[in-house]
Amino acid sequence: MRTLMIEPLTKEAFAPFGDVIETDGSDHFMINNGSTMRFHKLATVETAQPEDHAIISIFRADAQYMPLTVCMLERHPLGSQAFIPLLGNPFLIVVAPVGDAPVSGLVRAFVTNGRQGINYHRGVWHHPVLTIEKRDDFLVVDRSGTGNNCDEHFFEEDERLILAPHQ
Repeated sequence: MRTLMIEPLTKEAFAPFGDVIETDGSDHFMINNGSTMRFHKLATVETAQPEDHAIISIFRADAQYMPLTVCMLERHPLGSQAFIPLLGNPFLIVVAPVGDAPVSGLVRAFVTNGRQGINYHRGVWHHPVLTIEKRDDFLVVDRSGTGNNCDEHFFEEDERLILAPHQ
């Protein structure tokens, strides 16, 4: 099994998979009579159909045991999905490029700095939320509408990956 090394999350490295939602290095302008900086359009909510809606939810996630065997990835073909940490804790991201199925050799892993959120583009393969803390909360922005918006792919045993513990 290939060990998946965890990379620091940067806008450039994550660009094939989605958007990094952060203020560092992002354009802004002043609003509210100069008392507020607006970091505008850090990510775009994608939906497939005109009748779809963007929704906001909170996910409360429990940590997985490490090292973690990555047995499956999921994708959302009808809309993007954003995760913004509410408690300021770093979290892990495991992703693979858009395609009919994820390719084990193209899977990458990232760690946020606790102030970064991410927005998976439509169809990007990813692992369900991976918190480092025992329990963590995330603001989630994604799509609501008709149709199946979650495909799961389970790797064959020889394609599975080991996610090294975060250092």
